[in-house]
Amino acid sequence: MAGTPTRWPRALVATVVALLALGACTGPAEPPPTSTSTEPVASEPRPSASPTVSLRTVAPKDLLIGSSVVGGGHLSGTDHPQPLESDAAYRQLLATQFATLTPENALKWASVEPARDTYDFAAGDAAVAFAEQHGEQVRGHNLMWHQSNPAWLTEGGFTPDQLRQILHDHISTVVGHYRGRIAAWDVANEIFDDYGRLQAGDPFTDALGVGIVADAFRWAHEADPAAVLYLNDYNVESSAAKRQAYLDLARQLLAQGVPLGGMGIQGHLSLQYPPFPPDFRSTLQAFADLGLDVAITELDVRMALTGGEATGDQLATQADWYRQAVAGCLAVARCVSVTMWGLPDTYSWVPATFTGQGAATPFIDDSTAKPAFDALVAALQAGRT
Repeated sequence: MAGTPTRWPRALVATVVALLALGACTGPAEPPPTSTSTEPVASEPRPSASPTVSLRTVAPKDLLIGSSVVGGGHLSGTDHPQPLESDAAYRQLLATQFATLTPENALKWASVEPARDTYDFAAGDAAVAFAEQHGEQVRGHNLMWHQSNPAWLTEGGFTPDQLRQILHDHISTVVGHYRGRIAAWDVANEIFDDYGRLQAGDPFTDALGVGIVADAFRWAHEADPAAVLYLNDYNVESSAAKRQAYLDLARQLLAQGVPLGGMGIQGHLSLQYPPFPPDFRSTLQAFADLGLDVAITELDVRMALTGGEATGDQLATQADWYRQAVAGCLAVARCVSVTMWGLPDTYSWVPATFTGQGAATPFIDDSTAKPAFDALVAALQAGRT
């Protein structure tokens, strides 16, 4: 890549840019009415953004636009298991488009502590060093989760006291290793299910209850007092029960003086479940009203593919959903960042996880942008409301 993404033909973005023109003039739209239609609104096209534009530079100065740094996980065994090392065009994309980076898998338990008290920071160090080289912040992901845990942890038969010590040692070691270099951490990731109950299968909350979350935040703060510490989950904008569980937990933690600094709304969306979540913006605002920073931490918009290809209508709707997500963030003063997950499509986690689905990111490959890219540019240029 020569530093600028290639555009899709105008025929595919005609319906998209009309939507963007409305959003750019009036700010974020009201939540859409309940509907099962994903048909784009027909209108006259307008010129697309300059092909030399960077999301990083068009964003307001108080909003960081980011990406995950893909590697490991579903890419293990492929031609590019660590694209940051092997793909120069990918490195260029990360360096020129984004202001914050999140290691996708490198700091999860199975990667960073594959054996007890044995740490592998190589991939995480590479991502952090790359971000520092290009003046980018880093989000750390994550410190406790019910998935991506090594067998030694999940099958070790540890007592509750032992698990508490293991979690303390892990958090202290990992956060301490990056002290002063990682700006924010997802401390507790996906701890509630869509019914607002504790997520089954987490070795720590299963054994120690939700109270261990407060300890995890305290230990992370001790290891790096400057880092902003987050709760993080998906479907918070769509599940009222999950949203309420996190609001209740956040209030409890704050009342106890726990150093909770932010709430991460992942934003894994699917065109199979229209419309765009009508409570997206109000969910961000609800956590901001508690005095927390909020962030969209893992944004992508997947779709069912016919013959492995997205249609023009799908791409237009996807673009509008990206626009609405960013506009929703911009409407909330304490929304500090938007991070897209697993881009480009060639490296996305979606096809390996959802059979027959994909095309979830704003980039097809390292140098080919979709209508969603223009939607992001338009929303960012519209600024805060």
